[in-house]
Amino acid sequence: MNAPASARITGTRAEHASRARHEDPTGGRSWPLWGMALLALGSLGVVGWQRQAPEPVAAETDVRLVAQVLWQRAFHFEDRPDGSVAVLDGTTRIEVSRLQGEQGFARGALRMLAHARLRHGLSPEQPFLLTGHTNGRLTLSDPATRERIDLESFGPTNAAVFARLRDAGGATASPEKATP
Repeated sequence: MNAPASARITGTRAEHASRARHEDPTGGRSWPLWGMALLALGSLGVVGWQRQAPEPVAAETDVRLVAQVLWQRAFHFEDRPDGSVAVLDGTTRIEVSRLQGEQGFARGALRMLAHARLRHGLSPEQPFLLTGHTNGRLTLSDPATRERIDLESFGPTNAAVFARLRDAGGATASPEKATP
């Protein structure tokens, strides 16, 4: 039997199916591509919705990070003409220490808090607070802007720059009562 003329010109159905599979990487099935596209769009939609939520989802508080205040001391920091930074007691404004030399970490931390005050249009009159916690953590905070730096996060050497200010000038840090 001879094949019809149309079959000889265009080939058999098997040849067409074979040629289509070689030209189309999905083998004629487009549903995987549509599924991946819908998954990507759905993910983008969920992320966009979450970012627009009025209140972000609160993370659970790590109990190890919450500790009561063991001591607290207020300081003012002022630049001096010789390039050093004077550390002044927060209430008496008497110089209790001086940061000399490069002091990159200390200067960076203080600059960050000072810039936050400038952004909020606040004056430098209110002192910064250096706080020691019962779990050994040390923080430098600005009550005016509520900015806080967890000093131990930057390593023991950097935290020690501020830790030595606890008893600077012969004063002792005042114990404070706080709630976690």
